[in-house]
Amino acid sequence: MPGEPRTPIGRAADAAGRAIGAAAEQHFRRRHVSRLRRTGHLSAQAPIGALGAGGFGVREGNDVRVLIDGEDAFAAMASAIEGARRTIHLTGWSADPAFAMSRADTRRTLGALLAGAGERGVRTRVLLWRGAPLPVIHPSRADNAAAARGFNAIDGVTCALDAHEYLLDCHHEKLLIVDDEIAFVGGLDLTALRSDRWDTTGHPPRDSDDGHDAAVRATGPVVADVVAHFGQRWGEVTGERLPASAVPEAMGTIAARLIRTIPERVYRFAPDGDFGALGAYLDALGAAERFVYLENQFLWAPEIVDVLAAKLRRPPRDDFRVVVVLPDHAHTGQDATLGQLSRLRDEDAGRRLLALTVQSEEPGHHVYVHAKIGIVDDRWLTVGSVNLNTHSLLNDTEVNLAFAVPDLARSVREDLFREHTGQDAAGVDPVAFVDGVLRPLAEEQTRRRAAGLPPTGRVRSVEQGGRRTDLLLGPISSIVVDG
Repeated sequence: MPGEPRTPIGRAADAAGRAIGAAAEQHFRRRHVSRLRRTGHLSAQAPIGALGAGGFGVREGNDVRVLIDGEDAFAAMASAIEGARRTIHLTGWSADPAFAMSRADTRRTLGALLAGAGERGVRTRVLLWRGAPLPVIHPSRADNAAAARGFNAIDGVTCALDAHEYLLDCHHEKLLIVDDEIAFVGGLDLTALRSDRWDTTGHPPRDSDDGHDAAVRATGPVVADVVAHFGQRWGEVTGERLPASAVPEAMGTIAARLIRTIPERVYRFAPDGDFGALGAYLDALGAAERFVYLENQFLWAPEIVDVLAAKLRRPPRDDFRVVVVLPDHAHTGQDATLGQLSRLRDEDAGRRLLALTVQSEEPGHHVYVHAKIGIVDDRWLTVGSVNLNTHSLLNDTEVNLAFAVPDLARSVREDLFREHTGQDAAGVDPVAFVDGVLRPLAEEQTRRRAAGLPPTGRVRSVEQGGRRTDLLLGPISSIVVDG
């Protein structure tokens, strides 16, 4: 473990683990670059950082609300469904008609809302992943087949299961589109499968582990791109070609871009794939000058960690900081995340990296970080379904919205800082807040945990595993489960 005396055998094992892990990662990088070159996304000599931001351009004139955690997100979604006049379109990794959109009135389920819409003549289309082939992995094919039967039993609803996929990969995006005018893009599936997605910003103890997450509600021209994406997938799966929709009129002042992942050789509408999410992340992180803030379920992708490691090794300025907020123990691939964190810590000579997890202030209660948020220099923001692993960046279907809008990026970062620390971050320099509030709080909570004392704050440091485990098993498990 970190800090333990190292014997010659231990040091040799560390060196061997590091060498094997580095070789595995290099294989991974070459394979990804080869794919991108073969499909025309990179020229023969171009580095991966030259990857573009995908097939959708910037749309001006949008109104955007970033909704933190399930209580606010699901309330906004329910309100939009209740106001639907013509169509509702939904995509997800999984969804459940019995999912309660409100906990003040548990009868207000997704199925009940869609049934009410059907009574008004609204047509609903639901597109879910068909599920994992092995019944021990959820959602299994049986899980999502049962969900589809439940949706199809509701008047006005048609649910289809998408089987276009690579082995071990899935359809992970989460979209809700109402009347081709309102789009929700985020990380929240409308289900309690594995854990209940409904939660509040305070993460109080409940029967289920809590999940910290986020979604974007957008109106304006960018909705046309979300609509087009849904129409492409729906048409390929069902054969129904949806009518073209007019681009919505401007509703605000925010410029937005849809970025997505579509793997190659999966859909006829994108035979070479679309890797705009990876390209946008690489571009934004590569341009970072002072501050990177990432909330994500995973941190496996070596291409992402390569950029962060280079920034820590040669910081653009002395007060450069990287903050990553991760689960304390991810559902899969924890060794991969710890291995990549070990790489970053090896490059961090100036305490510029802060790796955090979110915890409940109630002993024994668990909070799971499921958000997919990226903020760079308080000028670039992305929110959606994209995890920082190879599944999301190359192999699954994913959708994020990205914004180069300083006021929006700053306000979301301040909201997240306030939620995680309980202190007002408005107007406070982000690096000063990290050094003066966030890091001391996390270190204090980590000491309390080590001493067996109850928590008094909502964040603590991500615990480090054994270096040999991190450096060896991290890259190996990435290739096995994420290649």
